[in-house]
Amino acid sequence: MNRRKIRVLVAKPGLDGHDRGARVVARALRDAGMEVIYSGLHQTPEQVVETALQEDVEVVGLSILSGAHMTLVPKIKRLLVENSMNDVLLVVGGIIPEEDAAALIAGGFAGQVFTPGDSLEKICNYISSNFE
Repeated sequence: MNRRKIRVLVAKPGLDGHDRGARVVARALRDAGMEVIYSGLHQTPEQVVETALQEDVEVVGLSILSGAHMTLVPKIKRLLVENSMNDVLLVVGGIIPEEDAAALIAGGFAGQVFTPGDSLEKICNYISSNFE
């Protein structure tokens, strides 16, 4: 079977200015055979969704270290739905307390939340398993 590569947008929404982790994850996803688009720093939720729409991605991975995850993630999810991108897998990574991660998943805003202790293999495997 010759399936096209999984297209992943790695985005840094909000005012967070640190992107080392996002770049490391983007490289790991690429090395796992995915096609990765990196949007750069300081993206608004609208810019993230517009890029996802233009790039026809199957996954949006948000890297958030600023503490604004409970505002940014639901807004991006809402904008994805409003743009008929309900089937796009939304994952989040960053410094996110366990209770907030559980609330994002339970609320249907994120498929999974990854924190600094999670391995790159775990992230790649989670995304890949959603497209088998």
